[in-house]
Amino acid sequence: MKDHISFDSLCVKEYKRNVSTKPHQLPIYATSSFEFDSLDQGIDIFTGEEKGHSYSRYGNPTVDTVATKLAEMEAFGTQLTPYGFLTSSGMSAISTLILSTLQKGDKVLTQSNLYGGTTNLFNDVLVQLGIEPVFINMQDKDTIQKHIDTDTTIKMVYIETPANPTMACIDIKWLAEYAKSKNVLTAIDNTFCTPIIQQPLALGIDFVVHSTTKYINGHGNSIAGIIIGHKADYHKKIWNTLKLVGSTCNPWDAWLINNGVKTLALRMERHSSNAQTLAEHLESHNKVGTVNYNGLTSHPDHELAKSQMKGFGGMLSFEVKSGMEGARNLMNRLKFCSLAPTLGDVDTLVLHPASSSHLNVDKEVREANGISDGLIRVSVGIESIEDIWADINQAL
Repeated sequence: MKDHISFDSLCVKEYKRNVSTKPHQLPIYATSSFEFDSLDQGIDIFTGEEKGHSYSRYGNPTVDTVATKLAEMEAFGTQLTPYGFLTSSGMSAISTLILSTLQKGDKVLTQSNLYGGTTNLFNDVLVQLGIEPVFINMQDKDTIQKHIDTDTTIKMVYIETPANPTMACIDIKWLAEYAKSKNVLTAIDNTFCTPIIQQPLALGIDFVVHSTTKYINGHGNSIAGIIIGHKADYHKKIWNTLKLVGSTCNPWDAWLINNGVKTLALRMERHSSNAQTLAEHLESHNKVGTVNYNGLTSHPDHELAKSQMKGFGGMLSFEVKSGMEGARNLMNRLKFCSLAPTLGDVDTLVLHPASSSHLNVDKEVREANGISDGLIRVSVGIESIEDIWADINQAL
């Protein structure tokens, strides 16, 4: 090549790949576009006659590899043929899924104790597009049936279980079966559990979303999300919306997810065991009221959680008896645990829902769902449980 072009051109042009053996780790394909061998190949790829990459907003080898792996994890042990689409964030996974499957005039039946950001998405953005949320108590099966039976504009049921931050659970299998009998789609945010602890697809759910930013990556160094489905007729719809809205994940974040997920099983085991011990300590403390953790027999949804989860995860919340002032004092006294508005990292993270994640939820609605001014959420890390408890205990 260097004998036939100028020096300036040699500087500019991509050089022959010096690859002789297969890389052991997934490479980062940091390229915006892909070359075609011929115009005919380009036409075949764009028309779908040939599989191949063209532009990284449409698909990228790093991104697609990780998406496929996560989809296989969600469907592991089933006979389903899953597909996955990595997105730019957990919120973009939710919005892209809704935009792909619903249209103006449709309604989404969902829970009143939904994550604050998702509630805002439904109320502030989707309603402007003519997609209306219907918020109810999703633990009340009679109410669910009444709404679906009497309102044919309900086209999707969207849930998260356990709920953030009270760990309230919804009967996934029953809900999936009932919705399916009425031709209503089902979707679930499975971020808290990951497929290690809960597999909604195996219980009949149509779509699963995650904020991979959280447990799946686990190290607090990437922002991304994923949509996982198995209904073949929605595969192209989701991909088309993803590429046109531009909510695609980038290869660097996908690569970070790929690294993180390798230790997911080990991390979830430690998160769960630490959270169980912390919850038991908190439950016996005289300055603590309600402790929300599915692993406690005192939790109202303990038995339901046992039936649909393979563990109880690393998330819990507890209420200090002294209210807002007590919550403020406790959090300001913490020295080992971190105050951060996220979850699922390897280190322990503490958050005050009423002033952060659920700030924009009406106080009346918030308190009706157990999210008081004195409630504190803990994403229990994988550090020594003795260190975690020592810090929270001294703060109490």
